Order: sequence, then structure tokens, then C-alpha cells
Amino acid sequence: MDITVRGLILFLFMYLLTRVMGRRELSSFQPFDLILLIVLGDSIQQGLTQDDYSVTGAFIAIGTIAGLQVLMSWSSFRFPWMRRVLDGHPIVLVEDRKRIEKNLRRERLTTEDLTEQARSNQIASIADIQCAIF
Repeated sequence: MDITVRGLILFLFMYLLTRVMGRRELSSFQPFDLILLIVLGDSIQQGLTQDDYSVTGAFIAIGTIAGLQVLMSWSSFRFPWMRRVLDGHPIVLVEDRKRIEKNLRRERLTTEDLTEQARSNQIASIADIQCAIF
């Protein structure tokens, strides 16, 4: 039971932490972001299982986190108000061929990030984008 409670607390902490960090895709992570994820994973493991190195303890820890993820996914699907809380709102980055600087700053995206994504989608310039939603 102890591992389950710690799993619940650490899952919620990690969920809130990733929401604060922003919505970047894994491919757009900087090296520091990846290092942070690895260190966080190791730190969470220490707090989750403590000195329990048994297979049963691992199953309980993994099962708790997987169950919480399924519960959050189901809640987001079943209750629209939960979707807004868990997933956030779509953010318009380009509208009528103009960048919305306030939204780019809010998501900590540079103009270079935006143009790089445009080029990866076969779009030559931001001036060719009618609307871009993050």
C-alpha cells in the first residue's frame, strides 16, 4: 500500500511539473531537457520504491502509474471539463499570416522554432500560414 500512495503522489507531482515545463515534443527538446527527464526518472524511482527491489514492488509501482494514466485519460474522454484541466487549451501561434508574439512567449517558442516546424511541413514561410495552432 505504501508504494501505491507514493506512486499516486509522485505521479501527480510529475504531471504538474510537465504541465509547468510546457508542451514541447520530444524531438524539440534541448539536451538539458532530456538530461532533466533522465535525472527526474531516477529520482522518482528512489522515492517510489525506496529499498524495495522486489519484482512485486516494481509491478505495484508500474501498475499504479499506468492505472493513474488510464484513469486520467478516461476522465479526459468522459468529462469535457476534465479535458480542459488535464490537456489545456489549444493556442493559436499564427493567425492571418502574422505571428502572435504573446502566445509564442507564453509557450517559450522562438520564431526559429516556428519556422523550423513550418519547413518540416513543407511550408516555405510564415507568411504562407493562414492559421497555426499549438
